[in-house]
Amino acid sequence: MAENSASLASRKALLIAVDGPAASGKGTIARALARHYGLPHMDTGLLYRAVALNLWRWGGDPGNEFEALRACHELGIDHDDPELRSEPVSQIASAISAYPAVRAALLERQQDFAGQPGGAVLDGRDIGTVIAPEANVKLFVTATPEVRARRRMGELMARGMPAHLEDVLADIRARDARDSQRDVAPLRAADDAILLDTTELDIDGAIAEAIRLIEERAAG
Repeated sequence: MAENSASLASRKALLIAVDGPAASGKGTIARALARHYGLPHMDTGLLYRAVALNLWRWGGDPGNEFEALRACHELGIDHDDPELRSEPVSQIASAISAYPAVRAALLERQQDFAGQPGGAVLDGRDIGTVIAPEANVKLFVTATPEVRARRRMGELMARGMPAHLEDVLADIRARDARDSQRDVAPLRAADDAILLDTTELDIDGAIAEAIRLIEERAAG
């Protein structure tokens, strides 16, 4: 492991792309990888949530691409804002992420982050295929819809929001369909991505497996 870590450290830049569907664990894994390798991290989903929050607070129409695009301007992210991760904002973010104009407006910001001299860790749904196809390592994190629904329901209930498993599972499946079937930057694993199925793994196990896979790729 030490030899593999040294080989990673010797790179001029280490860029890690972490993709996957909702509630697969990709965000938790990406944050842990950033800490492990001493790299900056971007949760690109928060960009879309910030746009959605702007739109929601303005009373804009999520069904109108022009209004969604206007919400991309003067974009700020307050990580402590509880509404950023609220379910209404999550629903709007999922809908507006399919708009080509919105994705184009956020593209440069994400690519600038990925292009930092020492590297970075980014997670989202099109990092390895669109944002950073040149990434040294690409992970595609997944789990069964049922497991992801239970995880999402746990998150909602922890925030004091009532949730029913059947409704959360239906939402997970609807998001999967929107993400994978949209015309621009659909959710899919890059051809050279490493698949990480977290269905049977807890958080610590998933992180450990991600690091193992990255070190294995570096050694190879």
